Formats: sequence, C-alpha cells, structure tokens
Amino acid sequence: MNLYQERSSNIRRTWALILWFLIVVIAIGYTVSWYLGNPSILYIAVVIAVATNFYAYWASDKLVLSLNHARPATREEFFDFYTVTENLAITAGLPMPKLYMINDSAPNAFATGRDEKHAVVCATTGLLTMLTRPELEGVISHELSHIKNRDILLMTVAVVLAGFVAILADIFLRMSLFGGGRSNDNKNANALLMILAVVGIVLAPLAAKLIQLAVSRRREFLADASGALLTRYPEGLASALEKIGSYASPMRSANTATAHLFISNPFGAKGGGAGGWIERMFSTHPPIQERIKVLLGSSRA
Repeated sequence: MNLYQERSSNIRRTWALILWFLIVVIAIGYTVSWYLGNPSILYIAVVIAVATNFYAYWASDKLVLSLNHARPATREEFFDFYTVTENLAITAGLPMPKLYMINDSAPNAFATGRDEKHAVVCATTGLLTMLTRPELEGVISHELSHIKNRDILLMTVAVVLAGFVAILADIFLRMSLFGGGRSNDNKNANALLMILAVVGIVLAPLAAKLIQLAVSRRREFLADASGALLTRYPEGLASALEKIGSYASPMRSANTATAHLFISNPFGAKGGGAGGWIERMFSTHPPIQERIKVLLGSSRA
C-alpha cells in the first residue's frame, strides 16, 4: 500500500471508529434512562456531551500546553525549529502555527489547537538538539499533517467521549447500588435486562477507551503518510522515528490524558518491536518499527 492509499484508508477507518464511539455514548445514555424510567436522562446526556465537546473545542490547546509545562518558542532562541516550521507551513498552505517548547531531554513533539488558524506545534528541547534538519523537517511535517487533517480536533472529541462514557457508567453503577431502578409486571424479564444493562455499562468504558486508542493509532499512520508526501522525503521522518524510538526514558511531564497527541509514546520506548496483541490493543501509538517499515517501503514503491 502506497502513501496515498494509506491516507485514504486511514480516513475511512477513523470516521468509522468515531461513529461507533457516538453509538456507544447514545447506548449508555439510553440504558441509564431506561433503568431509571426517565427518558429525559438520554436528552440530558446528549446535551452534556455536546457542552463538554464545545468547551474542549475552545480550550483544548491551553489545557494541553499547561499539562505539559510548555512555554513559547521564539525565532531567536530556536531558529531551526522556527524556520523549518515556517517553510513547511508555506508548502502545506497552512498559516504559521504558534510554536512552543518543553524543557525535557526526551525527544518528542505534538500539535494541538481547534483549527488551522489556531494551531500550535510543540517540541521538546531533547528533540531539537538530537535531530538533524532533514529529520526535524520529517517530524514537523508529521505535526503539520495532524493540523491539516484536523486530527487534533478529532482526537480531542475522542478523549471527551471516552471520559463521558466513564462518567455515565460510574453514575449508573452508583445509582444501581442504591436501588431506584424501574419496575414492571414482568420481573423475570426485567431482571434479565438489568443484568445485561449492568454488564454493558461495566464494559462500556473499556470499549470506549479501546476505540479512542484505535483512533489514535490510525491517525499516527495517516500523519506519517501525509508528512512524507509534504517533504517528499520519507527517509527523514523514518530516521527521526528511529532516534525517538530508541530513547527509553519517559518525559518528566508525561500523562495519560495527552499521551496520544505526541508523535511517540511519552512514557518511553518499550522495545520498539511489534509487541503482543494485548500490548498493541492498549497502546496509544503503533509500533515505531512498523511505522518506519511503512515509510521506507512506500518510498521504494
């Protein structure tokens, strides 16, 4: 599969996953409203979800930068970072994003913001000192591709939905402990439905988290492909990923809430191989070696 096919395939798969995410949220809201015998709860759940997403849309970049202790990066202090981003943004037809840096020796980077006009690219000092200019161009092209493809907004929605599913599940289980469930004449049928509902509610947060992680992994492949198309030099990004993946120590400010936004797992390398299927299922990123293989394979196609 070449880079163009990879890009189209990832877009279709990601939207399919987001659709399932919405179905899970609606199903949870319906289950809670059924259990309490109050249909209005479903509408309340939808309203809260929309309101939460609206807040995340406007404040996601500030929240992410604050969580990772980032500060603005000036042209004078980080000349290569600024000029590489400026040149690639022009090539991609994007406005110049705001640049931020994190004082951390672990090489990593991420992009955030609600749209192309309010985008941010952030890199660690470790990344800026470790990479050559062609490698830095590969990483920045990857992050600009996240902006161009609207990945950042999409991933913010996925995070909010996953958290919202967990909150709904917690509320439902707490209510079930204190009773208050609906009653009807067919107690056997009601009991069976109740058991199925509880099982569904318990498993829903896990399913939501798995969907979120799957979306994150697909977006990384898409950004790799789009970034390579932007620079026309997949080897630069592949070489950068090799260096990033070989750095074992985690970032000092690493946290699970924003881990999926980084170009590589901020909790450090875990062998760099494919890993077992369970490890891959719960990973925020596809294996580094697999991403390198796709990049180098497509460049020779």
